Amino acid sequence: MSPFLFCVVLLAGLLHASWNAIVKRGSDTLFTTILVTGSAALIAALCLPFVTAPDPRSWPWLAASTVLQAGYYLLVARTYRVTDMSAAYPLMRGCAPILVALVGGVVLGERLPGLAWAGIGLICFGILCMSHGIVRRQMWLPLLNAGVIATYTLVDALGARQSGSALGYTLWLFLLSGLPLPVWAFATRAPQLFAYARSNWGYGLVGGVGTLTSYGVVLWVMTQAPVAMVSALRETSILFGVLISALVLRERVTRQRWVAAGLIVAGAVVLRVCG
Repeated sequence: MSPFLFCVVLLAGLLHASWNAIVKRGSDTLFTTILVTGSAALIAALCLPFVTAPDPRSWPWLAASTVLQAGYYLLVARTYRVTDMSAAYPLMRGCAPILVALVGGVVLGERLPGLAWAGIGLICFGILCMSHGIVRRQMWLPLLNAGVIATYTLVDALGARQSGSALGYTLWLFLLSGLPLPVWAFATRAPQLFAYARSNWGYGLVGGVGTLTSYGVVLWVMTQAPVAMVSALRETSILFGVLISALVLRERVTRQRWVAAGLIVAGAVVLRVCG
């Protein structure tokens, strides 16, 4: 992985942690998620006429990912309603790279050097160490979402590589996956949604730009570098997430989580050295 791609994935991690913090900070996590996904869908719709359409071979992958992404957004909203971001976010994101690395070798036929596996292991171990302290009965939501994340990561890696246009694939994905929640809200809770949007539309717009840019960049890099390495490196967003949790959301971050953050940084350095 070149220095440029490395830095781009780190930027994507920062953007991802930022939009998750926006959802957590909103007074209603479900409505904030709807504003974020709806904004991303609107931006995607405005940009689609100016980009190359994805190859038809990628459409089945696009359809599958649309369903998975919609489920992911619902799980994010539910998870942040019941637990702190500093506890749930590492667990939710930390298990996904392990699954991607293990399954990706079979599905994508990618072979990684031993040093790359060491870097992935350090990142995943550091992330999972951060999840210490999460209430056991609340663990099933982040773990379930980790499975969803790993699945749509592999699906989108295959889809983007067959699309011939990672940007076109990304825009269609955000348009299709961003519509179900807003449509449901308009049909069932329109007055409450409009009232919430009047005072929180800025959260939705910033979050929509963040999630669209973050994942679009990652999908493009996945067409240039091994998926397992990109997936693990992207989860350095956990480090940014902990910083945001402590400095912006004013959540208490334990010493163990700061040590775990150091492991994540060490893993990122290893991936850079072997890349």
